[in-house]
Amino acid sequence: MAGPSSRSSATGRGSLGALLAPALTCRAVRTAEERGAHLRIRHEVFVREQGLFAAGGDRDAHDSDPAAILVVGLAGQDICGTVRLYPLTGWGEWKGDRLAVLPEYRHLGLGAPLVRFAVATAAARGGRRMEAFIQPANVRFFERLGWQPTGGLVGYAGIPPSAW
Repeated sequence: MAGPSSRSSATGRGSLGALLAPALTCRAVRTAEERGAHLRIRHEVFVREQGLFAAGGDRDAHDSDPAAILVVGLAGQDICGTVRLYPLTGWGEWKGDRLAVLPEYRHLGLGAPLVRFAVATAAARGGRRMEAFIQPANVRFFERLGWQPTGGLVGYAGIPPSAW
């Protein structure tokens, strides 16, 4: 089931830059090819670039859960970002994770539309609250989007809190 679409244009580079920048679009994965692209981007960012997961990858049980929604972010026709969301056990509780944008596209500002799309998609399905594990380097980004920290540093993917 597809969620709502989110559209944004790149700004901050003057009107000419905005005219030349590709349109940013987010949508729930529709095809096997989009699913493959979603998983490849996550692998590129979390396994190869950041080394957060073993060489086997970042996939887990949520990737095969029918309640999970895999999202792709596009710059023009290029799939270059991802986010995943799924309901938690509490009523109206959702989790967003695996937010990733390929390095060569990060200057376009696709991260914010992906986060907003995930929140809107969860809300359209009765979500009242969304949580996420956020890498310390990205906390300010989420705060600018209206998110609030709810705790201190925690271990993640085998990395102890003291290593962040």
